[in-house]
Amino acid sequence: MNFIFRVILLLLGLVFAASLAAAVVLLAAVWGVRYAWGRLTGKPVTPWMSSMGGRFNPRSGFDKFRHAAQPAEPTAADVANARARGESVERPVRIRGSAGDVTDVAPKPVSRG
Repeated sequence: MNFIFRVILLLLGLVFAASLAAAVVLLAAVWGVRYAWGRLTGKPVTPWMSSMGGRFNPRSGFDKFRHAAQPAEPTAADVANARARGESVERPVRIRGSAGDVTDVAPKPVSRG
C-alpha cells in the first residue's frame, strides 16, 4: 500500500512539472511571436509591464487607502455632531488665540526631587 501511495505521488509530481514546463514554453512562444511581429512591422517592442498600464508604483496602493480614510470635506452629520459637542469642524484643528488666553489652568511650580 505504501508503494502505491509513493507511485501516485510521483505521478502527480510529474504531471505538475509537465504542466509547469508547458506553461513556460507557451509563455516563451507568445513572447517570441510578439517580438517577431514587432521586428516584422518595424515597431518597437515594449515590455509587457509598459503595455499593461505603465510603471509599477508601490505608493499608489497606500495613497488610495489613505485618501479613502480621510474624506476631503466633513459631511453635514460631522458638522452637526461637532457643533453639538462644541468641537471644531476644521481639519487639522487650529488653536485660536494665544497661550495667555487660557484661564482654567494654573501653572504648577517646578519641584526638584
